[in-house]
Amino acid sequence: MRLPLALCLLASPALADAGAVMDRQITPGTAAFTAAAATLAQAAGDDCLPASVAPAWNGAWDAWLGIAHFRLGPQENAALDIAFWPDDRGTGRRTLARMIAAGDPMGQTPQGVAQISAAARGLSGLETLLFDPDFNTYATGSYSCTLVAALAQDLATQAADLETAWAAYAPLLRAPGAPGNATYLSPREADGAIFTQVMAGIEFDADQRLGRPMGTPDRPRPGHAESWRAGRSLRNLVLSLDALRLTAEALSDAPIDRVEAAFDTAAYFAGAISDPGFQDAAEPMGRLRLESLQGRIAAIGVALEQDIGEPLGIAPGFNSLDGD
Repeated sequence: MRLPLALCLLASPALADAGAVMDRQITPGTAAFTAAAATLAQAAGDDCLPASVAPAWNGAWDAWLGIAHFRLGPQENAALDIAFWPDDRGTGRRTLARMIAAGDPMGQTPQGVAQISAAARGLSGLETLLFDPDFNTYATGSYSCTLVAALAQDLATQAADLETAWAAYAPLLRAPGAPGNATYLSPREADGAIFTQVMAGIEFDADQRLGRPMGTPDRPRPGHAESWRAGRSLRNLVLSLDALRLTAEALSDAPIDRVEAAFDTAAYFAGAISDPGFQDAAEPMGRLRLESLQGRIAAIGVALEQDIGEPLGIAPGFNSLDGD
């Protein structure tokens, strides 16, 4: 039985605002990503071999996932250059293979790799070179070695530029409706934009990070999992959910019990996943665990609509990916 709107509002938690998300998550998150990317660039410059670079690459991925679900403002387009996925056509691998075979000069400097396909740049391009057995047997001083260092430095530049861009964008989220703020004409508009990012992130985790490797029962596609070669598909998902939870909490000044419980349940189901790369999606029990987790993530979306969406005036059933 649905309560009248007035009763729903009375029973709902008091909302914070988009500025709180900016201050509590985006600003420290971009700083953390900049630092992690700089560490990665230093590691690749010191020793380009996969065993030496991989730990710092994982650290950069971890930091990126703290803010990756924000696809607005300066990050709306930058996100694809930082972590291009999915790449069903293998554009990144083909681009890197062509560059290596030709000794393409563009792969020898950060300025050069900044001009190549987004699928071959950033965290995704580095994953191919560091973890794909067709690419990761290169020697010190080789073209691939130089390419790894150039890609890592390019990523560090992207991270620093993104942090600077967010600092310039921050006043728009902190002061919606202020004179001259044509991006967010009211606090409700800014809060709604952030809430949309949370809902889109939940959908992406359920439909893409889980749905793509699951495929269909008669055609599972474990090779389509994000970062499966690095064995961090599950870690990406868990860290994404952690970040989405922080955003939801920052949008509320009071407990959001249904949302918290839904995130807790999803975390419990994630703990039952045995293959960190989702490569057991083709096995009956493996698929069952992924389906169960997918359902728990969908339940987070329902709780978000109830505890946060309704007070913001966004009706249940709103599709955060439709642009409305």
